[in-house]
Amino acid sequence: MVANKDLPANTLTELVAWMKENPGKINFVNQNAAANVTGVLFENLIKQKVQFIPYRGAGPAMTDLVSGTVDLLVVQGAVALPQIRAGKIKALANLSPMRSASMPDIPTADESGVPGLYMSGWFGFWAPKGTPKEIIAKLNAATTEALADPAIQKRFSELGLDVAPHTQQTPEGPAAFQKVEIEKWWPIIKSAGIGTQAQ
Repeated sequence: MVANKDLPANTLTELVAWMKENPGKINFVNQNAAANVTGVLFENLIKQKVQFIPYRGAGPAMTDLVSGTVDLLVVQGAVALPQIRAGKIKALANLSPMRSASMPDIPTADESGVPGLYMSGWFGFWAPKGTPKEIIAKLNAATTEALADPAIQKRFSELGLDVAPHTQQTPEGPAAFQKVEIEKWWPIIKSAGIGTQAQ
């Protein structure tokens, strides 16, 4: 979670305190479904409301965050880190249970006063149903070999990306992880009516 550099809060704790003193004044970019549900989770955890501002993608949203037009943005580290490093925006928290190896100086939401505010962007490789197991095994072996390459890991870190734990680098790992993600997010999506509202 990042904020425009002029927002009068430098941590999530300070942000929540400011929001309580200034109810309804914070705006939150809603550039995709992940940002939308993260905003709803944030509201639920802190018992405060944000003003959602719809955007067509992270690029225009980041432009307006840098200019100070909007207050808060949830976006992948790969998008935010160049602007953070340039001092054009500020990072409030990494929305993961643990600090990221690619951005170790950014505290987690747990450390920053909003426990449980997690939104991990993740990538996976998928194959059509019925793909032979030996093909899946060959693809998986090539992928895990590439992810173990120090040069690949270094480049991922520069981009603000972490390599998934080895337990998630198996054909069964992403399936189990996706199931947990669905069980976490579906009640939030349903209760907020996300996807059922007229666009």
